[in-house]
Amino acid sequence: MPKEKMSWSRFLSSVLAILITGLAILYSYLFITVVVLLTAGGLYEFFYMVRKKDVPIYSYTGIFIGVLIPISIFTHFEPTHNWELLFIVIGFLLILFMQFARQDNRHAILGLSTTLFGVLYVAWFFSFLVKIRHLIPGLDGVKLVAFILLVTKTADMGALVIGTNFGRHPLLPKVSPNKSIEGTVGGVLVSACVALTFRSFLPPTLGLPLWQVFFMGAFFGGLGQLGDLSESLIKRDCGVKDSGKTLPAMGGVLDMIDSILFSAPAFYLYMSSVLNPLHQ
Repeated sequence: MPKEKMSWSRFLSSVLAILITGLAILYSYLFITVVVLLTAGGLYEFFYMVRKKDVPIYSYTGIFIGVLIPISIFTHFEPTHNWELLFIVIGFLLILFMQFARQDNRHAILGLSTTLFGVLYVAWFFSFLVKIRHLIPGLDGVKLVAFILLVTKTADMGALVIGTNFGRHPLLPKVSPNKSIEGTVGGVLVSACVALTFRSFLPPTLGLPLWQVFFMGAFFGGLGQLGDLSESLIKRDCGVKDSGKTLPAMGGVLDMIDSILFSAPAFYLYMSSVLNPLHQ
């Protein structure tokens, strides 16, 4: 298949994925259902890739722990502050006890740490979308989720389209040979412009000037690109091209959410830091 045709197919798949996600965030129970399904799918693909390296991981236990994180946040199940971190520690202890029962303890540290890394990297980072939606009650929380998704995913599409047509200089060929400097810069600029276009999605009480919204969009779009590169590093280490084959011309679930895994936590921390003083 020609490169241009494949790129166009990926572009359409990306647009469709954003539209489906945009519909999901409007309805709370559909939203958490999609988040849980993507979390489970992303974890399954991550553990599947790692198994190719003969790492003794606890994939199903990791998936079970992972999907409970966004559910606990959505249901406000927080017996303690930052409950999800304590929950991850409890999950680690559970995996540790399971390791005690195994006959073969070779590579135990590698298996334990990799399983925990998968839960943190996929489930905990992705669960920040739920935190963002709950940061402000009602429609304003929905707008915040829409804003970070638009900024992040349009950076992906912008990098793909610009890199395909104008990319000449490889960015990190040992990590992702198809990514170019032109595509990455173009994607960041696209996300900055999208942030300006949808700045009304941000709380008006912030009173952010246009230049700050522009650089904020570029920053979070850049973080999304870093998340994409990070997943490329993992796939290259595991010797696979795509994390899965769930999405036409895009790969797997993890290929779709990799950029959000970095941008969502940072956006939540930023918005909570600027909103809390206003609500005091």
